[in-house]
Amino acid sequence: MLAAIGSRNRSVASVYTGSVYTDFMLQNLTISADPAVIALARQRAASEHTTLNAVIRRFLVEFARTDRSADYDAAMAALGRVRSGGRFTRDEANAR
Repeated sequence: MLAAIGSRNRSVASVYTGSVYTDFMLQNLTISADPAVIALARQRAASEHTTLNAVIRRFLVEFARTDRSADYDAAMAALGRVRSGGRFTRDEANAR
């Protein structure tokens, strides 16, 4: 909305600008990588009809959402049932 406040003595216009964001703002991220890897990644993204930026964005979403603690707990539970066959002597444990 532009409201000009003017008279013979004033030539300044008062301007109201308002911004309403109905969605979130994306944040920039800078990464360093081998230029050859970046070129190959861009080619692959293009072959999949997307951009490297979109691929990285999807990766970050998946990486942030994935909770590996359940996988770790399951692996530890499975290893808990593994038996070594008995105790080793110091020499047996250090034998190469």
